[in-house]
Amino acid sequence: MAIRQKNIFLVGPMGAGKSSVGKYLASRLDMIFYDTDEEIEKRTGVDIGWIFDVEGELGFRKREEVVVSDLAPQSGIILATGGGTIMSPLCRALLRHHGVVVYLEVSLAHQKNRTVNDSRRPLLRVGDREAVLERLQQEREPLYEEVADFSVHTDRRNVRAVAEDIIVWLATS
Repeated sequence: MAIRQKNIFLVGPMGAGKSSVGKYLASRLDMIFYDTDEEIEKRTGVDIGWIFDVEGELGFRKREEVVVSDLAPQSGIILATGGGTIMSPLCRALLRHHGVVVYLEVSLAHQKNRTVNDSRRPLLRVGDREAVLERLQQEREPLYEEVADFSVHTDRRNVRAVAEDIIVWLATS
């Protein structure tokens, strides 16, 4: 099985499980795991919230493009992208060109439950989180579907089950 030759890029909304699934996949497939948000924080020395406060979402997205541009061409990596990474045409092109893209789908109800106590997500620092999640889903879901080579639902499923679905798909694709 030549899975290790392919980069695996995980896309989907916040709360879909990209980081958790990515870490598990990396350990199972003996690949290197990266998370775009963690990489941005490591490179800047500050958290994502601070970047949003000082540079706004546009500044953050520019940093995200740099990280994806640096990491996507590498070999044998798993990259958990931020929920909005696919808004960038450059990022979508890089992901499609340098590996397989897996869309982790999550329902709004599960997404809301998974992010309810998460204070680290700048886009959810609002009164009506549900309205934001709905708007982001409408804006982004068509792009997740467009860029994905494979989709897997994560509602009511543990990390291992989701990862195993991806592994089976990789082995047969």
